[in-house]
Amino acid sequence: MLKVAVLFVNFGPYHLARLAAFQEECDRQNWHFVGIELTRTDHVYAWRTELDAFPGELHTVFSDRTLAEIPAWTASQRLIALLNQLQPDVIAIMGYAEPTMLAALAWSRWHRKATILMSATKEDDAPRSRFGEGIKRQIIRQYQSALVGGKPQQRYLEKLGLASEQIFTGYNTVGNADFHPDRIRQLPRPNEKPYFLAINRFVSKKNLPVLIDAYAAYRNQVGEAAWELVLCGDGELRSELEQQIATLNLTESIRLPGFLQQAELLPYLAYAECFVHTSLQEQWGLVVNEAMAAGLPVIVSNRCGCFEDLVIEGVNGFGFDPNNTGELAALMVTVSDRAIDLDKMGQAAIAQIQQFAPDRFAQGLSNAVNRALQLV
Repeated sequence: MLKVAVLFVNFGPYHLARLAAFQEECDRQNWHFVGIELTRTDHVYAWRTELDAFPGELHTVFSDRTLAEIPAWTASQRLIALLNQLQPDVIAIMGYAEPTMLAALAWSRWHRKATILMSATKEDDAPRSRFGEGIKRQIIRQYQSALVGGKPQQRYLEKLGLASEQIFTGYNTVGNADFHPDRIRQLPRPNEKPYFLAINRFVSKKNLPVLIDAYAAYRNQVGEAAWELVLCGDGELRSELEQQIATLNLTESIRLPGFLQQAELLPYLAYAECFVHTSLQEQWGLVVNEAMAAGLPVIVSNRCGCFEDLVIEGVNGFGFDPNNTGELAALMVTVSDRAIDLDKMGQAAIAQIQQFAPDRFAQGLSNAVNRALQLV
C-alpha cells in the first residue's frame, strides 16, 4: 500500500478540514495517509486544535516546544529519525523556508522518494534578489510536483523553473461547511449594531493603521449612520492601535475583542455586514475564505494572494490599493449605504468559495502525488 506523508509545522483547524478530505481520497485510492507536524504549539498562531479525531495516522515530533525554541539541527535530526521509521513513499512538504523542511527534502532525495512542495508563496511577497532566486531554483528542481494556492502562486513556481504540468492548485482551503450561514446564524449576536469585520494578527504587514484611518474618514462622511468596526486579533501593535483609535475619538465605534479561537470567531462572522482585509503583503489570506464561506461580501487588498482567485469585482466583493486610504473609505461608504444588494453579493461569495473547498485540496494533492510518482 502506498504511504503518503503530509508534513506541516503544526496542524491548525483548517488543516484538519483539508486532511479529512484527503483521507477520503486516500481511502478511494487505497493509499495510507500519515500526518506529521513538527510541533504541537506555534509561536505565530496561538490556535488550539483538537486532534482526537485526526483523520489519519498522526505523528508530532515535538509536543512541548515551538519550532523557534528548538535548534534547527536538533529538529532536523528528530524529523529524519521519524522519517526513517515511517519510510513514506511520497512526502508533501510545507514550504522550503524552514531548515527542517529542507532536511525532509534532503531525506526524500537521498532515499529516492517522491516529493511534493506545498506552497502559498507568490513573487511580490518580498523583495527578491537574483542570488536568492537562483538558490530557490536549485531547491525547486528537487521536487517532482507542487500544490499551490492559486494563479499567482503557480506563476511564481513556473518562473522558478517548475513546469506547469507539475503544479496543481487547491492548497489554501478551509472547512467551508463550518462557516455556512445556516449553521452559524444560530449563535448569539455579539454586537447589536451593524459592523465591518476584520480578523488579523496586529502586526505591520496587516496594515491596520490604514484601516483605522479609512474607517475614520468613512465615519466622517456617513455620520451617525456609520457601521461600527470590529477588529478581532492581538499582537505587538495593539497599544499603538489603541492609541490611534483614542486619538481619532473612535473608542465607542471600534471594538477590540482580542484574539479568538475559531469557535469564538463564528458569532462575529455570522452577523457582520462586510469583511475587510487590508494587508500590504499576504501570501493568501485564509480569513477571506472563512468570511466568504460565512456569506459575507468582502473588501480585500489587491496585494493579498487570494485576491485574484477569490474576489470577483462588484459581484462578491471589491479590491483596493492598500496604500490608498481614500479608496478604502469610499468602498466602505458604497457598501454601507446599501446601494448594492449585499445579500446577493454574500450568496455570490458562498458560490465562489465552493470552488475552494477541502475537496479541491484533496484532489489537487492526489494529482500531485500521481505526478510525482511518474517523475521520481
